[in-house]
Amino acid sequence: MISGFLLITIVVAYFAVLMLVARLTKGAQNNSAFFNANKSAPWYLVAFGMIGASLSGVTFISVPGWVEASQFSYFQMVLGYILGYFIIGKILLPIYYRYNLTSIYTYLSTRFGYYTYKTGASFFILSRVVGASFRLYLVASVLQWVIFDQMGVPFWFTVIATVCFIWLYTHRSGINTIIWTDVLQTSFMLLALGLGVYYVSASLQIENIGLWLQDQQTTQIFFFDDFKSPYYFWKQFFAGALIAVVMTGLDQDMMQKNLSCRSLKDAQKNMFWFTIVLTIVNFVFLCLGALLTAYAINNGLDAHKDQLFPMVATQGGFGVTLALVFLLGLIAAAYSSADSALTSLTTSVSIDLLDIEKSLPKAQQEQVRKKVHLIVSGVLIAVILSFNYLIADESVIAKLFVFAGYTYGPLLSLYTIGIASKVELKDKWVPLVAIITPIIGYFVSVWLREHYAFDFGFFILALNGVLGIFGLWLIRRK
Repeated sequence: MISGFLLITIVVAYFAVLMLVARLTKGAQNNSAFFNANKSAPWYLVAFGMIGASLSGVTFISVPGWVEASQFSYFQMVLGYILGYFIIGKILLPIYYRYNLTSIYTYLSTRFGYYTYKTGASFFILSRVVGASFRLYLVASVLQWVIFDQMGVPFWFTVIATVCFIWLYTHRSGINTIIWTDVLQTSFMLLALGLGVYYVSASLQIENIGLWLQDQQTTQIFFFDDFKSPYYFWKQFFAGALIAVVMTGLDQDMMQKNLSCRSLKDAQKNMFWFTIVLTIVNFVFLCLGALLTAYAINNGLDAHKDQLFPMVATQGGFGVTLALVFLLGLIAAAYSSADSALTSLTTSVSIDLLDIEKSLPKAQQEQVRKKVHLIVSGVLIAVILSFNYLIADESVIAKLFVFAGYTYGPLLSLYTIGIASKVELKDKWVPLVAIITPIIGYFVSVWLREHYAFDFGFFILALNGVLGIFGLWLIRRK
């Protein structure tokens, strides 16, 4: 086990680098810089930084640990992501740029009305608060296990310190700073991934990793044999496409970075290269999972799911190098997803819920935004700490995608109706439909699983989306 002093030194040094980057890139400290970087961000920096934000600590920890139980089935979803990102680049981004949006949910106000707009923004805020908290909880738990338990530091202090660090380097220039810090953090994550594959494959004395993967029982990608299974190809593929659309294209967090590009063409180039690199990186994470699983079995390590990568990296006998690189990658994963989540939540609450751009003079808008930024930080701390008592032993990535299936379902149905039709809705009834349809979806999925052994898995998003479209169709203006 690495000494606590050395680990703390690494964490402090990493935070110091982030603060330096924040200071060098702060530029103008106004709301325009905070919300959209004055629409001057280079697309290639946005594309590279988005990789880290998309992967996050959930992918960094959970995807390798998932291989033992579900093999490479996750890659079926990754293939679906490609279709989803194509839809984002060709359909959603042109709409967002045409309306010159800061918050993407302003589109719902233009298309349907006030209550629909507030409903869409509220569901995003709920989704992002819980989703960001899931990610931060996972990383904070690993940091607690690797560093702070041996020093006697309580978990609540780890969580508060983590969120406070993020607040410190984002509270001035928001997305303008995050675009640059994401580049740094993505680099650390990919370095940790590459060194992990190198060290473990060398320890297993693998000369040709491609041939080795073909001989393993944990590397099956495609599952066509049982349509009732949650791993059935078409379920995973279309679930992946829908998850990409809602968790990137209908998510203020991810789209805020795209909207910081100089033009629609730049934003589309960003999505194209981002898709290619992200697909490759996800496959490498699965390969790492197969390597880690084999290493743990060969060396008698009792490590499974979200503990697999942390335990092998820190207690697998690789020495200090892999452990430190893993720690850097883990911290990078934590900050790359959490800092942009904090910024996007601040943006959505300020613009969508409080209407600061319409209701307040410019002199007061920045003051309110700073207060919202602080309050959102406190909310994240409270939710993360509550997960310490609610999360069981299931991989966090599984919980995250299932939860997204319920909270993003209403957003999927609203944007589908808005973009694919000319239907007008009875605006005041939209919140009721948005609340009821996911509840119906939950009971339908439970009933089918109990009576017909049919498991929707992550495809629950499609069910909730269809139910939402049907519900909205019932309240259309005739």
